[in-house]
Amino acid sequence: MNIPMLDLKAEYALLKDEIEPAVLDALAACQYINGPNVKAFEAEAAHYAGVKHAIACASGTDALLIALRAIGVGPGDEVITTPFTFVASASTIVMCGATPVFVDIDPRSFNLDLNQVEAAITSRTKAIVPVHLFGQPVHLAPLMALCEKHGLKLIEDAAQSFGASYGGRKSGAYGDIGCTSFYPSKNLSAFGDGGLMITDNDLLAAELRVLASHGSRERYHHHVLGYNSRLDEIQAVILRIKLRHLDQFNHRRSTIADFYNQLLDGLVEIPFADAYGHHVYHQYTILSDRRDAIQKVLGDAGIACAVYYPVPLHRQEMFAATHGHLSLPVAENVAQRCLSLPISPMLKDEQIRRIVGVIRQALA
Repeated sequence: MNIPMLDLKAEYALLKDEIEPAVLDALAACQYINGPNVKAFEAEAAHYAGVKHAIACASGTDALLIALRAIGVGPGDEVITTPFTFVASASTIVMCGATPVFVDIDPRSFNLDLNQVEAAITSRTKAIVPVHLFGQPVHLAPLMALCEKHGLKLIEDAAQSFGASYGGRKSGAYGDIGCTSFYPSKNLSAFGDGGLMITDNDLLAAELRVLASHGSRERYHHHVLGYNSRLDEIQAVILRIKLRHLDQFNHRRSTIADFYNQLLDGLVEIPFADAYGHHVYHQYTILSDRRDAIQKVLGDAGIACAVYYPVPLHRQEMFAATHGHLSLPVAENVAQRCLSLPISPMLKDEQIRRIVGVIRQALA
């Protein structure tokens, strides 16, 4: 039997008795835009994250774009981020008219190499956007100290780490703004797109709401150029239910990662879990010089796997003219050797044994 990367069908079967009546209630209420479930979800998400404000929007990409706008990023500014992530972490910087500055990654955590960040700061640097990649929180204390020292803003890209924690607080709660995504593959996922911005700053929260609602503070009065970026009421219903299960699902992901680690240790380089934070394993990503052989044998056996990310951002065509000259050797090496294995809360132990057995065959 085939093994998917993420078993959304099994997850839906588990939750359908909660989801379906709630969705039908919302349909019957006919309050489709900015309805009571969106407001309730924002309050529940803020409580979960331990912050004062949560502002829902249409996607994780919108969350990053609106957050950058809210802190004043614009033409002439530079924003430091990682080259080893999904393109939205950098493309949103360009959408603001600013320039992304890529800093190489740590070879173990795959997050920003904090030892290289300060050297990248210039008089034009406005902010730093660390990505909590694959569910592993960035070591935020030294990064926050750098931001304070140089007067920079910190936006956490927590699209892959909702529910992860660092120093006793949830990821996203430390920066000026934290951004996350509810894309269907995420740890907390909708049945479509969705995003969230969280902050403890009252003024920033107000600005985020204005920017997400056509630049309007009062109806039909538009104060700045904004966006039409709203979370759908039906998605809010689903997210409210799934939020109640998030810690349980994340705990299962950690248990699966521990089991993988036991079975794979010595065969491949297993993921590094930083002692500074609690990893929630959005992806379980191994490294191997024989990555392509493993990928082929898994595929032939009907087992899904994926390469996140095959081309670092500074090597992408869209950045070739401005960043193609860069040498970021760790990101380039990891991109050639990384492979993500199935890690769904629904994944069974016998499936994990099968996956590892096939990897053993590939390496034999």
